[in-house]
Amino acid sequence: MAFTLPKSPGHFKLEKGKRYCICAVDCLTCCAVSKPLNTRKGVITGMLDLIRKKQKSVFIKLAFAIIILSFVIGYAMLTSPGDSGDAQGNSVAVTIDDAAISFADYQTAYSNLYSLYQNIYREQFTPELEKQLGLRRRTLDMLVEQVLLSREATRLGLKIGDKELVSAIAGVPAFQENGVFNKDRYLQVLAYQRLTPEEFEGRQRQQLLAEKAREAIIGQVEVGDGDINEEYRRQNEQINLAFVRLTPARFEDRVRIDEEELKAFYESAKEGFRLPETVALRYLLFDPARYAGEVTVVDEDLEKYYRRNLDKFDIPEQVKAAHILIKVPLDADPASRESQRQRADKVLAEVKEGKDFAALVRQYSDDQGTVPKDGDLGFFPRGVMVPEFEQAAFAMKPGETSEIVTTPFGYHIIRCDGYIEPGIKPLEEVRDEVQAEVVAEKSRQLALEKAMDAYNINRKTGDLESAAQANGLEIQETGFFKRDGAIDGLGASPEISSAAFALGEKDLARPLTLSQGVVLFGLKERQASRVPELSEVRGAVEEAYRKQRSQELARAAADELLAALQAGGALQDQAAAERLNVEETGLFSRAYGEFLPRLGNAPELAQAAFALEQEQAVVPAVHEVDGTFVVAVLKERQAVDPATIDAAGREELKGMVLTRKKEELFKEKMAALKSEANIVVSPAIQASIEKDI
Repeated sequence: MAFTLPKSPGHFKLEKGKRYCICAVDCLTCCAVSKPLNTRKGVITGMLDLIRKKQKSVFIKLAFAIIILSFVIGYAMLTSPGDSGDAQGNSVAVTIDDAAISFADYQTAYSNLYSLYQNIYREQFTPELEKQLGLRRRTLDMLVEQVLLSREATRLGLKIGDKELVSAIAGVPAFQENGVFNKDRYLQVLAYQRLTPEEFEGRQRQQLLAEKAREAIIGQVEVGDGDINEEYRRQNEQINLAFVRLTPARFEDRVRIDEEELKAFYESAKEGFRLPETVALRYLLFDPARYAGEVTVVDEDLEKYYRRNLDKFDIPEQVKAAHILIKVPLDADPASRESQRQRADKVLAEVKEGKDFAALVRQYSDDQGTVPKDGDLGFFPRGVMVPEFEQAAFAMKPGETSEIVTTPFGYHIIRCDGYIEPGIKPLEEVRDEVQAEVVAEKSRQLALEKAMDAYNINRKTGDLESAAQANGLEIQETGFFKRDGAIDGLGASPEISSAAFALGEKDLARPLTLSQGVVLFGLKERQASRVPELSEVRGAVEEAYRKQRSQELARAAADELLAALQAGGALQDQAAAERLNVEETGLFSRAYGEFLPRLGNAPELAQAAFALEQEQAVVPAVHEVDGTFVVAVLKERQAVDPATIDAAGREELKGMVLTRKKEELFKEKMAALKSEANIVVSPAIQASIEKDI
């Protein structure tokens, strides 16, 4: 019985003892290599780094683009299914009829694919992205498709002659100088990738053969005028839907709680109301403030803290300024702007005449936030004001006044009132601040030491009372909390929560530091997870029951409305009878993708709507969109005439259709080859693929 593999584009071909890529465009999505990529020594990493460092080097870019196609081509040794493996028979990852791919080959291909994507995405390559890319599934599909395409090439009798190989290599721009093949450059590029000419040429021969096999498969595709016309219609025709929404909320007041039905509902769904495991703790809080009086601080402590934290005492360059703003709205027309500019010129003239700046602020400035302060903006560093204002303010000396400065806010007249040079506050100036920080730091350390002493003395007996008595502390208790819940008196603490659920009955947990202090704690009580009685969760059960029944009633009403429309009723009339609001999407095309105007993401509804042939036709099913049930009819179809396409447009469409049809045919061919083959994937490989889904 054939095994159905997860869907993925196919790009590879494999003959006995040979592996090579037939994808000439996106090779990084289908790479398999016979030995691991040496990222530590810089094979792939070195090439990528070289690309990044040599952005202007056309030669390096071309070399990378071409050589990578061959670098990812490896040579996998095929074994027969009956070959011996390890003691558990775990040597085979997948068998395709009488061919087998080993775990080693699968892991090598996966590791190299992983390394390539890791080098491409760098810090953005997360476990989540790896799952989205489906690298394990892609690796399996690649290897299987290699075998299947190899057989197809053999069946077609395809070969690559020496002249064809030489011509192809000589035509690679990375190996050329002034448009002519250069042997020295050729050897240089191969040496960079640690390939011999024999290895590269062998792989190129296999790659060319694979490309020829793929072309043989898709070469029968033809595109006629009808295909072009249909594609033009598909891309450009627009439709407008009239629709009504039936929301579950509309039916909530119609739901009546029947006791027997509620019990039956709870019985069928009670696992969803299961109460999680919870614990309650007893704990001691070692508050650092309690130990501040026991701390001794000497000058050396202050100097050490000061040196370690110089950035805290940094003084940025600052300027103090006051300004008069003549405001200009962003949407002001040229005449208004000119009028305000003339007003600003008048104010500037009065400033230059020596009139009191503060009085002018109160008389003219439009900045109501600074008028009461005589225009004073106080001291500010660079990066706070808009660039034009900042540049003018920092360019002046104290006491100077600017010319008119234009910013997005309008016209400014700025006066510099002070300047502070960048530097670091001396220790003497911040001694009190440093003293307080050192005391706090030493107090926290002392609190931790006392908590650790109490833990080490009492951890074997779990005697929190003795620890409390020895330290003059009171035992405090939390209420019950779940694993991800907040803890009474301590707040949310994943560290305490994790340790708490691992505690035994007489255990003490190792002290943990929180913002409040250091906590030493033990288990007070544990409540196991359980399914509660209906009476304990009746409110939540009733809410869930109402929600489900409301959805069922809304769906039933939508089905009734749809049936009425299919029987010849008009949407407007039916909606009016039920006091429903008829809405319209407005005209939209397939370019919107899965999104429908005024509705949101509704791919199935969009597909069904575009399939309708005539106006007022009813979309043949109720569609659930964002929790509401939608009934729709086609109100308008705006047709397009393919006769209006010019020659260039027809050629562009032809290319698009041809590419799509070739891809579809290739996928169909690969699917057919897979269905005809007996493909068996090992349980371990299949499990790893399903983990990523």
